[in-house]
Amino acid sequence: MGLFSSLFGTADNTKLITVIKEGAFLVDVRSSSEFASGSVKAAVNIPLDNLQQQITKFKGKQNIVVFCRSGNRSSMAKNILTQSGFKNVTDGGTWKNVKKILADNS
Repeated sequence: MGLFSSLFGTADNTKLITVIKEGAFLVDVRSSSEFASGSVKAAVNIPLDNLQQQITKFKGKQNIVVFCRSGNRSSMAKNILTQSGFKNVTDGGTWKNVKKILADNS
């Protein structure tokens, strides 16, 4: 994220759009109750607290997009996955951002 986007909150979603179009593994890292209240079609729920125990679910995925409610947990999830050796992880930010991208590009 560049200086402008970090200051003003406008994100460049170009990479996110590309990996979603390529069929990325969509992972909602919110709690199961948050996930049940609404998420992104075709997303799986792996809460941030369970991410380390569920790491095998990410193996072999070409692209991974993690997202949450505000973008904080997705940032932490990306860091955990990157430290675990995954190089193909994109932080999608909020689930509503990912949902909008899916709707706009379908």
